[in-house]
Amino acid sequence: MSNAPLMPKATAVWLVDNTALSFDQIAEFCKLHPLEVKAVADGDAAQGIKGLDPIQTGQLTRDEIEKGEKDRSYRLKLADRKVRVPEQKTKRGPRYTPVSRREDRPNAILWLLRNHPELKDSQIMRLVGTTKSTIQGIRDRSHWNSANLSPLDPVTLGLCSQIDLDLEVARAAKEKPVPMDSGATLLPASVTTAPAEPEEPESPAAGKAREDMDVSAVFAKLKQIGGKGEGRN
Repeated sequence: MSNAPLMPKATAVWLVDNTALSFDQIAEFCKLHPLEVKAVADGDAAQGIKGLDPIQTGQLTRDEIEKGEKDRSYRLKLADRKVRVPEQKTKRGPRYTPVSRREDRPNAILWLLRNHPELKDSQIMRLVGTTKSTIQGIRDRSHWNSANLSPLDPVTLGLCSQIDLDLEVARAAKEKPVPMDSGATLLPASVTTAPAEPEEPESPAAGKAREDMDVSAVFAKLKQIGGKGEGRN
């Protein structure tokens, strides 16, 4: 919340103790609920929190407070900070897994390897918060507890959400499209059920030529057999 004061609850404690601002004005300025500010005033909340003076920290001016005290509908405006604090960028790394769930990670990894082999190791690391060596050990069954592992859905185990899992699977599907089967395919029904075309009748000349060829082949075979017989005598 860039438009909220530093340490909003401590600032609310100071404003409740040192100004006549309404609960709504303080809640709006500190980005708290009015009932939470009322609980601070009643001593039911923020016990032990020391009030933080927003004037000393340069987040609010005395004139701004006086305007609010005179007009209950006036909303306090946060003063411009003299020093700009750069936003801290969080370093992306493996997902944090609660201690109570860490024993379930190998089972979740085994489930992912079996059901979604298209996922990269880096994607599995993001989903369940593990390491590359652990994934490799479960893949080649060199993990110390491989004999006792059973595949369990990481969503059911609470290691990741279904949305995250679907997102990673869809991303992997885009990068590695499933190849189409290039094997033999069935012929269409229009081909297999089509009636056979009738054979054209053979012409008399073609039939006579075929018979002459058959007779010539028979005489040639007989002559060859006869020649072999003479050679043996």
